[in-house]
Amino acid sequence: MSDVTTDMPKGMMARARWAAENTPASRNRAVDLYRAIAISFVILGHWLLVAPVIRGGDVELTILLAEQRWTQYATWLFQVMPVFFFVGGFANGLSWNSARKDPDRARVWASGRLSRLLKPTLPLVLVWAALAFIASRMGASHQMIADASQAALVPIWFLAVYIMITMFVPLSYKLWDKIGFASVVLLGLCAVAVDFVAFSFDQGWLRWSNYGFVWLCVHQLGYWWQSAEKPKTFAVGFIALGVTTLYILLAKLGYPISMVSVPGEEVSNTLPPTIAMLAVGMMQVGVVLLVEGPAQRWLQNVRPWSWVIVMNQMIMSIYLWHMTAMIVSVGVIVAIGGFGLSVEPGVGLWWAVRPFWLVLYALALVPFVMIFMVFESASTAKGNAIPGPAQAMVGAVMTCAGLVMMALNGIGAATALGVNWVALLLVALGVYLATRSLAPGKH
Repeated sequence: MSDVTTDMPKGMMARARWAAENTPASRNRAVDLYRAIAISFVILGHWLLVAPVIRGGDVELTILLAEQRWTQYATWLFQVMPVFFFVGGFANGLSWNSARKDPDRARVWASGRLSRLLKPTLPLVLVWAALAFIASRMGASHQMIADASQAALVPIWFLAVYIMITMFVPLSYKLWDKIGFASVVLLGLCAVAVDFVAFSFDQGWLRWSNYGFVWLCVHQLGYWWQSAEKPKTFAVGFIALGVTTLYILLAKLGYPISMVSVPGEEVSNTLPPTIAMLAVGMMQVGVVLLVEGPAQRWLQNVRPWSWVIVMNQMIMSIYLWHMTAMIVSVGVIVAIGGFGLSVEPGVGLWWAVRPFWLVLYALALVPFVMIFMVFESASTAKGNAIPGPAQAMVGAVMTCAGLVMMALNGIGAATALGVNWVALLLVALGVYLATRSLAPGKH
């Protein structure tokens, strides 16, 4: 029998087709499709809702949600973070359930998952740190650097949350083993209780705990997805629950319409998440379950399944660099005269030329993906270099702290280097600790 690695063809599409032809029939291919579709929605949403415009001689990255209120309803479609956590729960549950049967695999499981998330992220942070340093040396204001880098680093806020949810998989799956679907209900009720106390008694600080309760609830549903029979009545039930809850929250209790933070609004459904986000998540989960059967049948065909495999091989690179591609595109247009950037966001002409801008952003994204996807393909730690769960947790916490600082304020700062070196150091050291063992001889 020949070695698999010698039999595998060369070339991205050829390898993807080979993988498609050799995919076990038992694999839930819809999971990978949903992940690819969700990424596409995130990118399209960011490219549409972040609207660059030149006003008074300065470039502003306006948020369309604040310019035209009706677009806030579109966030129910483009805010697909619940899909990521649902799909993530499915994948993490299968992976951990398999790994925990072997003590050696269980010990390095967390670091293995972190490697796939963190190694592709580090180049993005380092590139923007270098750009911030160069820009500051050229006389750019710290505020301009902070604003540009914050816009480009928007995707990392989700990573920070998802990383911590992933680190708690051994505990959340243990909860699933003990009480099953009741764990979903319990987490959902905790989220409801947090919102009730926080809004009723003006305890806004308490809302931050819903980063755990809301996203763990959706992630826990992913465990249910990979372990239970799912008649269509469940899907319809989730949709009905989501729609009813959302109506009550928006029409009766005054929750914001938008599922993305809107400049100037006092309350956000995202920062931190509210139960309105959970309601939208239930609706999205219901839709995902409804179309699972047709999606599975379609993906039995080699060609579409091959393209889904290709997309998932570069999915982190696409996600991480899509806003950088947009910033670079806008910078180039400004440098050559600012053609098209004087049109006010949301007017008819602005919408008419959106397809051209989307193509421009997509073309700008291609070289970034081609250059940096190598970090994604090489993101699996091997052998004795993999740290255990305690070290991985320390690395994850440090990394997330740095990522949150950058997501909130960008990477530019009023320092000698023009860079928020604390955030940068936290990320760099955190990634190292999460993916490289300090005791390589131990396994």
